[in-house]
Amino acid sequence: MRVALKILSGVLLLALVAVAIAWLAGGFHPKVGDDGRAAAVALRPVGDASLAAVRVRSVPLIEQAVGSVRAVHETAVASRVLAVVLELTVRAGDRVEKGQVVARLDDDALRARKRRAEAELDGALAVLARAETALKRTRSLVEDGAASTSELDDAMTATQTASSIVERARRTLDEAATALGYATIKAPMDGVVIDRATEPGDTVAPGQTILTVYDPTKMELVAGVRESLTSLLAVGDSIAVRIDALGLECEGTISEIVPRAEEASRSFDVKVTGPCPPGVYAGMFGRLLIPLGEEDVVVAPAAAVREVGQLRLVDVADGGVLRRRAVRLGRRFGDEVEVLSGLRVGERVALVR
Repeated sequence: MRVALKILSGVLLLALVAVAIAWLAGGFHPKVGDDGRAAAVALRPVGDASLAAVRVRSVPLIEQAVGSVRAVHETAVASRVLAVVLELTVRAGDRVEKGQVVARLDDDALRARKRRAEAELDGALAVLARAETALKRTRSLVEDGAASTSELDDAMTATQTASSIVERARRTLDEAATALGYATIKAPMDGVVIDRATEPGDTVAPGQTILTVYDPTKMELVAGVRESLTSLLAVGDSIAVRIDALGLECEGTISEIVPRAEEASRSFDVKVTGPCPPGVYAGMFGRLLIPLGEEDVVVAPAAAVREVGQLRLVDVADGGVLRRRAVRLGRRFGDEVEVLSGLRVGERVALVR
């Protein structure tokens, strides 16, 4: 009997604890009103509170396409000869002007090549001078009958051969002079150095990149647009672009729609160019904002919203009383905010003082 009483006492104690927990958790109070919204708590009379109505607002319906910022004009400055890099006059981030010297290569071998070409030209000119003198003398002898026409033909052939050798020597000298000019590397345009691919002391081969330059005043956003939206766009259209890192939104112009879809994503690359604001660099993340029309959304004044921890609360006028209600919010439109749930059109909310 005593054991039964102990068991009964324990059960009653557990039942009382469970009821207390349920009462503290609000289990005996309604959580949802008749209209499906969270029950509101009465705070105070409306009094002189400033009220504003919840209303419907038409806003643009936007589809976003993500992409990256790239330079419209970007060029790799490369060596045209096999040589050792003696000096690089710029670093990544430096601004350069067209024609500015950015690198110098070891030109000893190139100077020797030019001197050799000059010597060969001098020798060819001397041979040509002797051939022309011989031709002139042979012509005089032929006129006097002291030489045959075959000797004149030989002299003319020798002169033509010497002239060809001179022309070849001149071209060789021009090539040597041009190659010597390649030892001094200049910027091909005004721009900013992205990166140095070599350092002094490195040996570079013809075609090997030394540094890369881009024009920061002409940038483009390249975004992948799904094929169902591509038909809405055309080259020359104005379109909004957002750069998240800068919190910047600006207008651009569609400059190109690449006529080939990516097989994996079924999207087309769309290139948008426009004035390049300060702070935009190649590789930045950006969004293309494609307008699809308008949509109606329910909005309330942002000044009516209170933030309590993770909750968003508003005071709703119900007769002569303000009742606090939790709401779920969406996008911000100026001084108004989208209401996803918790309020109906026409209800009035109190502005926070």
